[in-house]
Amino acid sequence: MPSTGSTSGSTPGASTESSAGAPAATATPPENPFSWRFTTPLFLGSALNPVNSSLIATALVPIAHGLGVSIGQTAALVTALYLASAIAQPTAGKAAEVFGPRRVFLTGIGLVVVGGLVGGFAQNLLTLLVSRVLIGLGTSCAYPTAMLLIRRRAHDAGLERPPGGVLGGLQIAGIATASLGLPLGGVLVGALGWRAVFFVNVLVALVALVATLLWVSADGPLDRTRSARDIAAVLDVVGIAGFAAAMIALLLFLFGLPTAHWYLLAVSVAVWIGLVLWELRARSPFLDFRLLAGNRALTSTYLRYGLVLLCVYVVLYGVTQWVQAVRGLSETEAGLLLLPMTLVSGLVISPISRRNLVRGPVIAAALACLVGSAGVLLFSASAWIGWVVVVTLVFGIVMGTAAAGNQTALYSQAPAELLGTASGLLRTFGYIGSIAASAITGVVFHTSVSDHGMHLIAWIMVGVSIALVLMTIADRTLRTGSPADRPSR
Repeated sequence: MPSTGSTSGSTPGASTESSAGAPAATATPPENPFSWRFTTPLFLGSALNPVNSSLIATALVPIAHGLGVSIGQTAALVTALYLASAIAQPTAGKAAEVFGPRRVFLTGIGLVVVGGLVGGFAQNLLTLLVSRVLIGLGTSCAYPTAMLLIRRRAHDAGLERPPGGVLGGLQIAGIATASLGLPLGGVLVGALGWRAVFFVNVLVALVALVATLLWVSADGPLDRTRSARDIAAVLDVVGIAGFAAAMIALLLFLFGLPTAHWYLLAVSVAVWIGLVLWELRARSPFLDFRLLAGNRALTSTYLRYGLVLLCVYVVLYGVTQWVQAVRGLSETEAGLLLLPMTLVSGLVISPISRRNLVRGPVIAAALACLVGSAGVLLFSASAWIGWVVVVTLVFGIVMGTAAAGNQTALYSQAPAELLGTASGLLRTFGYIGSIAASAITGVVFHTSVSDHGMHLIAWIMVGVSIALVLMTIADRTLRTGSPADRPSR
């Protein structure tokens, strides 16, 4: 992330008081600064990324048949979105800090429209891959820019605490909607064919575009006196490129497991070392390693979120495979079995976010994660199928409490002028956790799906959960109602 330095006036484009990120006007704020008009486009945009991550699942087989490729090749469409999103989230946040969040949000919507059209009219797999990358880049602009827009609105309204209800709605849009992709994709593919899962992005994005233009106030004027070199330095283009290269190598290594391509891991490590050396000298670092080292609270939030999502996605990936292979459930039945997990998370997020709670929810998430992981040890071919529902409900609580608590923590811990990059990095850690979960299930279930394999995965989850509990309880930086809760002015 960019260096903190002082507040306004330190680095061009690095402060909330900069021309691009500052409010268009600072007149008397509206009585309800977070009306449905303001939040609707932000929630719509933030829902597009999680929905698209699961929307494609039901279309993979029809795409393979329609384009004359193997089903295995279509798996690259899933990988493409994950790679693009993991890299684009903090990058979009950084761009929003420099050019203004509304501009980047609208740019992202435009990329989604283009990506949807490219995919809808595609005649080969390569074009579909380009489409998925464009959709991944575009949808990744929504969450970090929404966080900046909400922070700016709260600043204008003179709020001294995070707008919990709005942050909760943003998390629900970004998590609870993930489960909608499967049934929505099934309906679209069944009624209109696989191209509909791409064209639907165009419709939703156009609604978000119009709503944003009408109801979200414009950013301040751009500083057009900057040279291209100055903009590149402020954005830290070299740092962004290094981060992208390191992440691509790491994620490709994880995606390739159980076949270990060690050269990819070596490349990733080498690039990370070079990136650290560069960022320590950069004028406006994309990843401020000094800040991450000095701001233990923020770093701990990232680690907690990544570990929680690792366990949650092990349940989503591993349990789904196990109930189909061992218990004989169909894909539809397996999806319905896990649906309550996402619904519970949505119900949990709202009351926690409204009260701006942090320490209690993240501790509850860690403890529930340990309980749920231990519960997976009881899965067997002869066990009561309802036990699976009980365990997934526990992980619904885990997902809801962790999402709400860690987002409020991030809002309070990250410097206001760096909230865009910080928010994007939170999502990146979540992607790393989910990809690591996919790698774990892929390694354990490489030859066959069995009770023994499920129990091995459960022990891994128990180990991760114990580490999560210890680091969360020992974290003395967790606070609520502290001065960090107040937006920077």
